[in-house]
Amino acid sequence: MLQFVIVLCLGIMSVAMLLNLLRLLKGPDLPDRILALDTLYINAIALIILLGLYLGSDLFFEAALLIAVMGFVGTVAIAKHLLRGDIIE
Repeated sequence: MLQFVIVLCLGIMSVAMLLNLLRLLKGPDLPDRILALDTLYINAIALIILLGLYLGSDLFFEAALLIAVMGFVGTVAIAKHLLRGDIIE
């Protein structure tokens, strides 16, 4: 039963990632695209964790942690660039 639910959630998260990609490419302005990119990496983390649960491997959880750290740093860097024009003061 759990395997069926994980496969269903993998499908739902894949559809969510496709919709985020559409918003990233079509977004009317820059903040919408940044928000879509932020949501896209969060969905990628969820997808990787679900895949790790499905396959029973711990390696996927470490990859999800790396994506989370890189996504957070990227979001902070983009926000600083939008506010001040440069990233490093």
